[in-house]
Amino acid sequence: MTAQDLTPILSLRQIRKVYGSLQVLHGIDLDVRPGEVVALLGENGAGKSTLSKIISGAVQPSGGDMTWFGAPYAPASPRAAMDAGLGMIHQELKLLPQLSIAENVFMGRYLMKGGRIDRRGMEERAHAGLQRLGLDISPRRVVEGLSTAKQQLIEIAKAMTLNARLLILDEPTAALGGEETQLLFRQIERLKADGVGIIYISHRLDEIRQVADRVVVMRDGAKVQEFDSGNVPVRTIVEAMVGRSLERMFPAIPVPQTDVMIEVRDLSSPARTFNNINFSVKRGEVFGIAGLVGAGRTELVRAIAGADPISSGEVILDGVTITPRSPRDAIRNGIVLVPEDRKLQGLVLDHSIQENIGYANLDRVARRGVVTSRQMSQFADAYIGTFGVKGRGSQNAGELSGGNQQKVVLAKWLARKPKVVVLDEPTRGIDVGARSSIYDTIMDLAREGVAVIVVSSDLEEVLGVSNRIMVMAQGKQAGILDRRDANDVSVMELATI
Repeated sequence: MTAQDLTPILSLRQIRKVYGSLQVLHGIDLDVRPGEVVALLGENGAGKSTLSKIISGAVQPSGGDMTWFGAPYAPASPRAAMDAGLGMIHQELKLLPQLSIAENVFMGRYLMKGGRIDRRGMEERAHAGLQRLGLDISPRRVVEGLSTAKQQLIEIAKAMTLNARLLILDEPTAALGGEETQLLFRQIERLKADGVGIIYISHRLDEIRQVADRVVVMRDGAKVQEFDSGNVPVRTIVEAMVGRSLERMFPAIPVPQTDVMIEVRDLSSPARTFNNINFSVKRGEVFGIAGLVGAGRTELVRAIAGADPISSGEVILDGVTITPRSPRDAIRNGIVLVPEDRKLQGLVLDHSIQENIGYANLDRVARRGVVTSRQMSQFADAYIGTFGVKGRGSQNAGELSGGNQQKVVLAKWLARKPKVVVLDEPTRGIDVGARSSIYDTIMDLAREGVAVIVVSSDLEEVLGVSNRIMVMAQGKQAGILDRRDANDVSVMELATI
């Protein structure tokens, strides 16, 4: 018996959602059966998140019907959906930083034994779940200070301990490298064998043929196409998502200039997350940094940008040793960082787009130490237009899609005309249209003579945008590859030494 012969776990019929005069979902039909993975794809703003929130009880539909194993299903809250047997991994991390890993994994459903919280049982189960995902870390450790990738693995382990009948995975691999992604896929296969249904949302389209049994494509709040197999060419999926032909993803890479803009010599961190790193980046060069989760990539670029401490070594900018001790030092010298978590580290979500751009440029906006709303608006609006941000300047940054939020982060820093731009996971959780726009921005910077450093867990991305690639493994520099020598195999060989 195939999945198609089984009664659906979840059925949606003509699901609609209206906010005021804006209709964001237009009569969505969807079935998910036991033991199948349905990939739900679409650009940011296509309606995927709204649909997921309706299924998980976080948002109520404006119309339509849902059933769960044939019975009416209308969860009034996420708790009600969880009690029915639904688990969800959110794109935005929802861990409590001051609690331990085990406490986060079992938040709201602590194990009990003899009338007391069974901490040992929670720790053992949490540790086992993390080990299956390749993360060997004490479940007693607090979450605060862990990398985004490790927190993502904790979120996945949390969902997998629910014994759920249906899982919604929203960008589960966005912060993961290739090895961690494959470990997750193995867990998905086990869940399928146990009859668990999965809705899989991802912008990494190359993953779809590995994991999906069916593909559903959404555009502008409607279901526009469905494929009865995951083995669909990426170009076909992309064209269904955007409604047009997409001729290319990665633009042509400019030839770097001959002189060095930034050099790193023997750089090490106090916690030994990276050790004795040496590289240089020329004017107009895109320098990629690859490696597995925990390799020290993020810690390295944060140190270069003054956000993390340096125990030894030097950062030399344009021939002058600067070795920043704070972000202010780096920014003053012309080094800016677009961080991996735009929501927590890149934006003030409940402030406007104009304010977010202005905060990073007060020295340029202010006149005699005074900033007016008109000055802020005029300054920011120019960059909103330049970067194609789809939103009003007065609109809060938290109301934007992921791609537009990333454009705001880019706009606020590129307004400073930096010498070095460091991009940590620049397209994490961003659709193909916005991703292509960001790649164009990277190449524009290179043509202007800016040195660009790109950290990415997406191997196709780091290969597609870089003149050279440094591979890190366990905090060490495993090697630097020229573009002509870099491929999936050569990078992974260095990443796993």
